[in-house]
Amino acid sequence: MLTPVTDGDGAPFWEYAAQGELRVQACADCGEPRFPPRPCCAHCQSFASRWRAVSGRGRIWSYVVPHPPLLPDYAQQAPYNVVVVELEDAPRIRLVGNVVDHAGAALNSLDTQRIRIGARVHVVFADGLPQWVLA
Repeated sequence: MLTPVTDGDGAPFWEYAAQGELRVQACADCGEPRFPPRPCCAHCQSFASRWRAVSGRGRIWSYVVPHPPLLPDYAQQAPYNVVVVELEDAPRIRLVGNVVDHAGAALNSLDTQRIRIGARVHVVFADGLPQWVLA
């Protein structure tokens, strides 16, 4: 399993995820959500930010099943999915992850034939990493 590489802007995302919370950075002045986290708001150019809790519900905006796996360490789990999830309560925010059968399940735990663009999902957490399950 890959571990996230954190920086000063993104570290709070992973700290909240380790607590089982999905939060996104938002501008403290205009309220515009932003992901990936960054120092300045692209909407109003403010450097003020806060971390806003989101519901963790969304829909699959895009997906791929890598053939062959993108990284050699994932070969044993192939075929697996990589999805882009558009958040329900922050539709311009899209997160990359995997749809699994249940929290902590292997990347190949869900038959890739069940993945569809537009399918509803919700976030679950395993070892501080967000994963997605079909709603």
